[in-house]
Amino acid sequence: MSGNGPLVECAANYSEGRRPEVIAAIAQSLRDVEGIAVLDIDSDPDHNRCVITFAGAPEQVGEAAVRSVGVAAQLINLNDQDGVHPRIGAADVIPFVPLHRITIIECGWIAHAVGAEIWNRFQIPVYLYGEAAILPERRALPNVRQIGFEKLKVAVHTDVHRFPDFGQTELHPTAGAVAVGARKVLIAWNIELETDNLDLAKSIAKAIRESDGGFPCVRALGLTLASKGITQVSINLTDYETTPPHFVLPRVEQLAGEHGVGVRGTELIGLIPQKALDMAVEAGVDLRIMNLQPDSTIEARLAAAGL
Repeated sequence: MSGNGPLVECAANYSEGRRPEVIAAIAQSLRDVEGIAVLDIDSDPDHNRCVITFAGAPEQVGEAAVRSVGVAAQLINLNDQDGVHPRIGAADVIPFVPLHRITIIECGWIAHAVGAEIWNRFQIPVYLYGEAAILPERRALPNVRQIGFEKLKVAVHTDVHRFPDFGQTELHPTAGAVAVGARKVLIAWNIELETDNLDLAKSIAKAIRESDGGFPCVRALGLTLASKGITQVSINLTDYETTPPHFVLPRVEQLAGEHGVGVRGTELIGLIPQKALDMAVEAGVDLRIMNLQPDSTIEARLAAAGL
């Protein structure tokens, strides 16, 4: 596909986790772009969200991302969508990740071009985050997204801090807005607790996340999984070499154990770098990933796709 040229990954988040036909249509829009390999599709009904990971050369990845936003906008109406995960758009987050012979700064340029094209084609406002952010306060994705679609569509009219980077001061009536950015490889990883106590899950999330004095490069939320009758600590490790999974799990187990609660196991969302697994083995920590398969690594999927 891209041979020895630049290789970019995009782990795009869409606000649909319950209708397989919608997820399939979005994935097909990505595959329709020549040179694109869809590496993974992960969906969750409680979050009502899916993550589709794809890779290819920069121009192809950018075009595929833009097309997928259009399909998501056609098929997802945020006014009828609910889920426990915060979101601002039908296509919620579009991150570009450097994999080979390309820098994160260049991925930021891709994000800018894609953001402009999304507005031009679909009139969906765009917020730039991560290494693509124009405003320093938008480097952290939660600062962009945590307000949610319902509040953002009101605030965007009057709050200058909520004005989009591309587009007018009004959200798309059904597709909302989209956060487009550039970042390092991220590990999305959930720790399931053997309890339905949401307050406990939230307190553990607060204790481990960077913004409240926990581990650096850790974002975390406490969420309810109604389909399983339990709660989870939903985690993003934004720099796994600084804070790897095997640092975080023992701390969560300790905090839950202080309340007589066990950890049911952990769940990988999307793919994981092989190095993160190797680091855990070297440290003697079982990450207890219930859905881990031999090909769950980024490297394995890229090899299978011939990239």
